[in-house]
Amino acid sequence: MVSSKKVCVVGAGISGLACARELRREGHDVTVMEQSSSVGGQWLYDPRTDSGDPLGVAGVHSSIYSSVRLLSPREVTGISDFPFYPKNGGDDARRYPWHGEFLRYIRDFSDAFRLTNAVRLNTRVVHVGMALPAGGGVSNSLRWVVRCARAGEVVTEEEVFDAVVVAAGQYTKPRLPTINGMGNWRRRQLHSHSYRVPDSFHQEVVVVVGCHESGKDIALELREVAREVHISVKSIEDVSPGMSKEVSRHNNLHLHPEIDCLCEDGRVVFADGSCVIADAIIYCTGYSYWFPFLDTAGVVNIDDNSVCPLFEHTFPPALAPTLSFVGVAKRVIVPRFYEMQARWVAQVLSGRRVLPSKEEMMRSIEEHNRRATETAGVPNRLTKNVTFNLDYCDEFGEKHCGFPRLEEWKKELIWSSFARLRDCPESFRDDYVDSDVVREGLRSEGWLVETPRVEADGQEDEPHSHRAHQMPI
Repeated sequence: MVSSKKVCVVGAGISGLACARELRREGHDVTVMEQSSSVGGQWLYDPRTDSGDPLGVAGVHSSIYSSVRLLSPREVTGISDFPFYPKNGGDDARRYPWHGEFLRYIRDFSDAFRLTNAVRLNTRVVHVGMALPAGGGVSNSLRWVVRCARAGEVVTEEEVFDAVVVAAGQYTKPRLPTINGMGNWRRRQLHSHSYRVPDSFHQEVVVVVGCHESGKDIALELREVAREVHISVKSIEDVSPGMSKEVSRHNNLHLHPEIDCLCEDGRVVFADGSCVIADAIIYCTGYSYWFPFLDTAGVVNIDDNSVCPLFEHTFPPALAPTLSFVGVAKRVIVPRFYEMQARWVAQVLSGRRVLPSKEEMMRSIEEHNRRATETAGVPNRLTKNVTFNLDYCDEFGEKHCGFPRLEEWKKELIWSSFARLRDCPESFRDDYVDSDVVREGLRSEGWLVETPRVEADGQEDEPHSHRAHQMPI
């Protein structure tokens, strides 16, 4: 029998809004708590930086810097039944648009499905804890106390919910390395969380620690204004061929091994003995999971930056189904995977689908972690990393919520896009050519309007455009 639950969703980013939509579709009563003044989560760009605490969490939620553009094509970066089409008269119709275009999409999605009236803006969740019934009870009867505070207010309000979905994102608490001398280095240090624009680094010598996506983006942006940019990585052998090529192309871009120590005179000494005198260090070293409001009495923990235990990245077995996490898995196609999770959570809460027993879920988690460790030596913090395993994503959706498999042309588009990212990090967003399979897929879903190319002799050549068609939402 299908039942309706009173559900609190923490966070009104794309994962939280996907949860709200799926929960409503299943007939649940949904309230979304959002600390910001608008929906959008991380994509709600804030030009302010954490100037008071550039290495920590000092009140600015978003980690988006001014020049951020999507890493994945817009054709695969949308809710399944609400494509991320460019909008007629919109600002950015590119395949890899800037962050403001994706924020526009999130807001349009919220408006189209009338989710705004479920969102309490300027409302910060300060506590989520178990409200056990008198005499105890099992997890299926477990309810949750949620305490919130309005912006600028100290007084909190308390409400009890049948279930809580944590969709608070991954990119708020910076993760920092431990480096000898770091605390005594008096020049500018900041995490990429506090980076917005390159202007203040004009003619400076900058060390960028880390060479994943934000590290590459920021280093390539800084090299246009800085005197020198030095990239420090754990292993030079792991640097992508494309990034190695960029370093060889630009005489003010340099690659180094890990930092050995920082000296008070401004020197940055690397593991191979080389050193530079730097004006600033930017740590592009990722983020830690952080749910300071959540009290599960030790049932859910963050161990080596892994939220555990979670069955299929979603349910903690001992507290399922009334507590769930959407948006914890990394390196997945967003928001597609989050939409699958949201649909699964909604159907489990309504009784349409049934979870395995607590013991079976724990065995599955242990087996997953064992395989990851034995086959690849994967540390705990990477066990939520699905590494763009599109087959796993398909199987997850089919098995847990009847979600349709991803079309083959979209898979090819994803893989070709990430191959370009690996090989040409500076130009992949604007320099690409689609295969016939991808072009036919784009055409079939209304993305492609081909225009004939006019040759110098005035004759029309074959249609060649592979840019997205501007379509209204």
